[in-house]
Amino acid sequence: MADVLPLVEARLRSALGEPDARAAVTFLGTDRIEVLRFQEAGIVRYASLGMSAHPMTDPTVVVADPVKGPRAELVLSVRAGLAETDKVLRPLAVLAASPQVEGLVVAPGASLDVGEPLWPGAPFTSVLVAEPGGLVEDLELDEPLDPVRFLPLLPMTPNEAAWKRVHGAQALQEKWLNSGTDLRDPSRKSVPLE
Repeated sequence: MADVLPLVEARLRSALGEPDARAAVTFLGTDRIEVLRFQEAGIVRYASLGMSAHPMTDPTVVVADPVKGPRAELVLSVRAGLAETDKVLRPLAVLAASPQVEGLVVAPGASLDVGEPLWPGAPFTSVLVAEPGGLVEDLELDEPLDPVRFLPLLPMTPNEAAWKRVHGAQALQEKWLNSGTDLRDPSRKSVPLE
């Protein structure tokens, strides 16, 4: 069976261009997770590389299937030059390692929390996992492997995260849309929640 990660990196490059930086993080008991940085027209994108090497497995399953199961990578987009967003590399790698470390299945609508600001001075400690397919198309793999999905991450303030737990991801996304929220602004304030 072919290694998935070179195919994933090729898909990221074809969608986002050449990365201008990359960093690698290894956590005890996990495979290496890389974070690639892409810059284009005032937007910087950070993409994980390594999360899709193995399928995500439901933690309630007694024996994990080493082949079948959802695969994903994470993509975070922010406006360049407004904050020290390059410090997001480690928190993003932590999120990408969560399926291996915590047995999470990361899917659209989920909240992921790192418990600290995503970068110095960031008003966000968590992200909302959005629907894939807009920025980077799914990568189809040979049967029986599931495709790799590239999941956009939308930073949430603690108030937004709490509101989302009560009202749901769709309701929060509608609040953002109705308020004209710039989700790429690395220092934006919380959307008005009533």
